[in-house]
Amino acid sequence: MESRPLYIPVILGTTRMGRMSAHVARLLREEVSKQAGVETDLIDIAGLPLPTNDAGEAIKEGAFSAKMDRADGLVIVAPEYNHGYSGLLKHVLDSCLKEYIHKAVGIVGVSAGPFGGTRVIQNLLPVMRELGLVTIFWDVNFSTVQNSFDGNGKLLDPSYVRRVDKFLKELIWMSRTLRYGRENVPV
Repeated sequence: MESRPLYIPVILGTTRMGRMSAHVARLLREEVSKQAGVETDLIDIAGLPLPTNDAGEAIKEGAFSAKMDRADGLVIVAPEYNHGYSGLLKHVLDSCLKEYIHKAVGIVGVSAGPFGGTRVIQNLLPVMRELGLVTIFWDVNFSTVQNSFDGNGKLLDPSYVRRVDKFLKELIWMSRTLRYGRENVPV
């Protein structure tokens, strides 16, 4: 086992008011924190002080960049916005580049409809590749998310926990493998 824990933060990829994906992100953070040898944080993009009058490395925010640099893997919780992803999520992700190279990422799609964010995941995959992230082959899809949690954010459908567990096992394996590669295998 590694001497230092893996660091796998969860990114909540929306700033909308009343966002049901916040419940999903908290659930994922809680499940990641239960994993042996893993540390996590919940990064809510609504709290990042990034300007919108410039882009990319010109708007890099120090604390977010440091977390991305430290990260061994990422969980991105992305609600579907009309078959796509939040423009502000893309804006935030684009503020870092070298921090992502050869790191694992798992995407959790969220939708009020029956497809569970499959289209947001599909549309984020090429973005992840371009950023240098390595996508895992398991996703978690929260369909009709408004029916999956109660008013206090308590999960109503326990079958999601099994899906999240399978997703996290793959993400942790890939994060561990890629960390070994970054530290021991020259490019």
